[in-house]
Amino acid sequence: MADQDAGRLRELAEAPVWKLLIKYSLPAVIGTVVTALYNIIDSIVIGHAIPDPNVVAGIAVTFPVMTLATALGMLIGAGAATRASIVLGQKDIHMAEIILGNSVQLTVIIGILYASCFAIFVDPILTVFGASPATLPYAREFILWALPGMVLINLTFSYNNVMRASGYPGKAMLTNIFGAVLNAILAPLFLFGFHWGIRGAAIATDISMLCTAIWVMSHFFNKKNTLHFVRGTFKFNWRVIRSVLYIGMAPFLINVCGSVINAIINNSLLKYGGDNAIAAVVVFNRFVTIFVFVVIGICQGMQPILGYNYGSGKYDRLFRTLRLAAVSGLTITTIGCIVGRLIPETIASMFMTDPEQIKVAVKCLQITTISFWMVGFQIVATNFFQSLGMAGKAVFLSLTRQIIFMIPCLFILPPVFGLEGVWSSFPIADTLATIVSAGMLIWQIRHIKRSEKTAPAATGA
Repeated sequence: MADQDAGRLRELAEAPVWKLLIKYSLPAVIGTVVTALYNIIDSIVIGHAIPDPNVVAGIAVTFPVMTLATALGMLIGAGAATRASIVLGQKDIHMAEIILGNSVQLTVIIGILYASCFAIFVDPILTVFGASPATLPYAREFILWALPGMVLINLTFSYNNVMRASGYPGKAMLTNIFGAVLNAILAPLFLFGFHWGIRGAAIATDISMLCTAIWVMSHFFNKKNTLHFVRGTFKFNWRVIRSVLYIGMAPFLINVCGSVINAIINNSLLKYGGDNAIAAVVVFNRFVTIFVFVVIGICQGMQPILGYNYGSGKYDRLFRTLRLAAVSGLTITTIGCIVGRLIPETIASMFMTDPEQIKVAVKCLQITTISFWMVGFQIVATNFFQSLGMAGKAVFLSLTRQIIFMIPCLFILPPVFGLEGVWSSFPIADTLATIVSAGMLIWQIRHIKRSEKTAPAATGA
């Protein structure tokens, strides 16, 4: 390995953890926030470019489909990034190359399969996810034009994580910035300039994702980089595939559950509040996405540090990184909670112009953000287990909020409290999931410390 590449890996083991977390998280935060701007820009532009209020609700019912596509991409990409970090910590470069070669093929194959299925069954899928006769035409048009970009999004963001994990956080950040800037230019041009309607936003995203996918893949074809495509590593290794899928199962299930939950929420909203209530979900989702993606960026920066030092047995550095990430995540979502409760009308007006829709969206934000301040800690805790390859525990924590707590709330509260019962399900599930996450995290930390005492490992500065 070149001296520069060895230096990148040595840095993960020896540099002060706060400097490492800033170095790796700052580019990741910028990248993930910029990523969030893809959908936020589309929603703002569409909400103001197309006067029909049903278009906002139409976009909302496409969220579960987009989330499901993301889940299938993360199944491979997140598992590949985590496994690559751990084996790099064990100084096994060849295994990291095998992981890369196997994973990129799986991503493309799965992407083609799900895009084909969505295209064939688009109307039944959107109806299940809450589309009404008034919103289905908008949802169908958007999703059909967005399908090519969904495959490219998985390829881009999944291997952007691998790029970051192998020691290139700055370059990973530039990938997302490049794509978001291009999308921010093309979306208004296609909607306001060319008058392409809702399909214009989808086409803008497709083009942006094509360019960023080419950029990301070119990194791994460059033999000068730490981790790159090597002949002989593309042959399917089922042991490697199983390990990648095992770790990737946590973010996969998070997103699958998110898709199922969105479908249940949309149908509950349609029943108790109509299309305007579904449109309010756009405002809530887009607003909290900014803060959640900042925390996810922190977790992405945390992941290679945790994975490498866990693989190297440097547990003191592991715990310091976790503490810094947890405090940072909690701070970010606390800010989001305060903003959402102070200026809900201003936030809603960014995405919609209809006064009745804005009124419903304001009520939604006032209730759903009550416990949002806890979410940052819960995300960090889940990613801690994933970063250490403890997929079973990460999967369990992923399920607590959305399946164990959210679904029962959605079935129990709305029949009693109506639309406010749907909104109230969010803070209740957030609170209960955070309590469970804190308990599991404390137990795991104590377990690792006990293991360290029985088998002392070297610790870094």
